[in-house]
Amino acid sequence: MHLTLHLTERCNLRCRYCYAPHREVQDMTLQTARQAMALGKRLTPPGEICGIAFFGGEPLLCWELLQRVVLEGGHRFKVTTNGTLLTDERLDWLVAHHVLVAMSLDGTALAHDAHRRGPDGQGSHALALPRWRALLARRPYATTLLVVNPDTAAALEDSVAFLVAEGARYLLVSLNYAAAWDEAAFARLEASLRGLAERYVAWAREGRKLYLSPFEMKLASHIQGDRWTRCRCALGERQLSVTPEGWLVPCVQFVRAGEAWRLGHVATGLDPAAVARVRAEASVEKEECRGCGIRDRCFHTCGCLNLQATGCVARVPPILCRYEQLMVELADEVGAVLYAERNASFLARHYDPAWPLASILEDL
Repeated sequence: MHLTLHLTERCNLRCRYCYAPHREVQDMTLQTARQAMALGKRLTPPGEICGIAFFGGEPLLCWELLQRVVLEGGHRFKVTTNGTLLTDERLDWLVAHHVLVAMSLDGTALAHDAHRRGPDGQGSHALALPRWRALLARRPYATTLLVVNPDTAAALEDSVAFLVAEGARYLLVSLNYAAAWDEAAFARLEASLRGLAERYVAWAREGRKLYLSPFEMKLASHIQGDRWTRCRCALGERQLSVTPEGWLVPCVQFVRAGEAWRLGHVATGLDPAAVARVRAEASVEKEECRGCGIRDRCFHTCGCLNLQATGCVARVPPILCRYEQLMVELADEVGAVLYAERNASFLARHYDPAWPLASILEDL
């Protein structure tokens, strides 16, 4: 089981694409956090460790609460941050206490500052970039999160190349599916992704250790088959979000989705009837997906994404279909080239179960 604790809805930035805009509401209390951790342990199968992620708003605004929770231990901890409050002292503390850090950075200053701005309207790239570099210096495989909007789609290739040149090794790229994607914007996105496909092959030939989510996930969907399909989104099954007030909801997009999506409370536990109702609604066969040749390699099952873009967990946004079809095509082309070349880094990463351990030993 994985729990995301939304410590606060406050944020020191005002990102234009944020699905959880800043609100001055009560932060999570230590009692609520403790109840959440206890619930996580009860819901986690014997022999496994519950994962706890700190989220917001900006979770570093609740630094003391975060520290208290981590020090009580018993879980795997991770924090997702915009990085602007990630001082050297805080970063050293997180590393010393084995807290994983994921940081949002949308690439070049032009792409990042288009949407990730402060209350004064000024871009945050100049603040975030030095903190991101400090993070990578301590944790080379720390996750970098990029969000792509229609107006920044043309900059995606340059943004990823910029981050890779700076040392990024693990990049998660997400589209803002709720944005207004027209044909011109999608054409810009396609051109960027085709350029990235060529770069991905070049990086693999150089032997770079690089995880670039759009390609890695689609390659895995082909290579792993049913095993990958079983790992896709299942609302309320393997992960839950906890609001600052302690309400349990299926995922991060549901924090403000209303009472209909509440699955219980940390003080009382999960409501089985509510969980069954949500799962049934999310698992409805999508009419637009019937007969689709890539439906088993696609994220159309993600109720969280569907809700954000269409307002309905069972309705798939058209941009998702276009994007998934394109990424399957590009990933298969990349995979075919690297497999035919018997590229060592590609084969090890995707076909050797011992590769993660071997990679760590190689780094050491």
